[in-house]
Amino acid sequence: MKNKNMVYLLPIRCLVFVLIFIIVTIITGQKLEDISKWWSIIASLVNIILIFVLCYATKKNNSDYCSLINYQKGKTKIRQIVGISILILVVGMIGMYLAGYICYGVIPYVAPMMIMPLPLALAIINVLILPITTALAEEGLYLGCGVNQIRNKFLAIGISAFFFALQHCFIPTLFDFKYIIYRFISFLPLTLILCWYYYNKRNPLPIMVGHIIIDFATVLQILATSAIPGFYEMICRM
Repeated sequence: MKNKNMVYLLPIRCLVFVLIFIIVTIITGQKLEDISKWWSIIASLVNIILIFVLCYATKKNNSDYCSLINYQKGKTKIRQIVGISILILVVGMIGMYLAGYICYGVIPYVAPMMIMPLPLALAIINVLILPITTALAEEGLYLGCGVNQIRNKFLAIGISAFFFALQHCFIPTLFDFKYIIYRFISFLPLTLILCWYYYNKRNPLPIMVGHIIIDFATVLQILATSAIPGFYEMICRM
């Protein structure tokens, strides 16, 4: 069943991330830079909230989450999942390297706060939570509420991909123009390709699996820096 009037949700992740990071700085009295290492925990919480919002909104439209993203059981072939997963990994890495070179003149460049160590228990728990909830939240929002509900092809792909990439500029939120541009350039090529693929295939599963894999690799890095003393400092010196 068609879900209507949900395009307005596209900016929600950008706004929620900015709001949460600012609120945390006010409550704790710390700077944004000081809490940036908690980005993955905050992201998981935002994901869970957004999933509930999407489920609630679709229910109000007499529909459900699976209809929102056009999930159809048995439609996906293994080769599609493998192909898109490889594409996401390759384009994602190229985008990050290109953005790092453009903004910081370094290849490879990894924003250090993205893999800063956390309390080990939280790092372990988030290995399971972040990748799955991110795929459900982001694909539900940008493919379901964006690509599926904007009629014009170029607007459907362009607007959805824009917000898909833009949200990463605020995970974590730092009011540093170079960092924001770095994050946007890192993800825009990938989000354009994913939105284009989804517009033509209307099959979210290969994208979701590939998304889970790349996010799993990220949380494993956080787990490694959290579990191995001195590992984070070693990476930063590389």
